[in-house]
Amino acid sequence: MFIYTVRAATLRFFGVLCVALVTLITLIAFVPSLDDSTNAAAGAPASKTQDVRYDKVKSAADAAEFLGQFGWKVKPTPVEETEVTIPSEFDRILTSYNEIQKQQGLDLSKYRRKTVKRYTFELSEYDGYDGRVLANVLVYRNRVIGGDICSADMTGFMHGFDVN
Repeated sequence: MFIYTVRAATLRFFGVLCVALVTLITLIAFVPSLDDSTNAAAGAPASKTQDVRYDKVKSAADAAEFLGQFGWKVKPTPVEETEVTIPSEFDRILTSYNEIQKQQGLDLSKYRRKTVKRYTFELSEYDGYDGRVLANVLVYRNRVIGGDICSADMTGFMHGFDVN
C-alpha cells in the first residue's frame, strides 16, 4: 500500500493557484480587446469612429493626417508642438473642455497626471469664419486622447473634431 501525505500549506498554495488561474482565464474571455476591429475610441459611437483611426500618431505629420480624416485641411507645419500635463483635479474650465471630449467619444479624466503631446495646427480654411482657426490634437503613447477645433479670438468658438 502506498501512502502520500500533503501538508495544509501545500493544499492552500495549489488552491490559490487554481483560483488565480480561473480568474485570469475568465478575464481574458470576457474583457474586450482594444484593437483596430473595435471602436477606435473607447465608448465612442460606432457610426462616428468606424473609419477614423485614433492610433499610430507618432509625429506632427501623423497628427495632421488624423485631422484630415475629419475633412480638415491644415497647414503642414504645426504652430506649436509641446508637452502638457493633464492636471489631477479638473477645474470648471477643464471639466467643460472634457465634456467636449466626451461628446466625441474621448475622456481626459483617464489621463490625469499624465504628460501628453499637444500638436496645434492652423486650419487652411473654415467655412463661415474668416478669422484664424486652430486645431489641437492631444496624443498619449501614439494614440489621440483628445483635441478640439477653436478660433484664436477670445470671443470665438470651440468644438470637437467633427463639425456636427
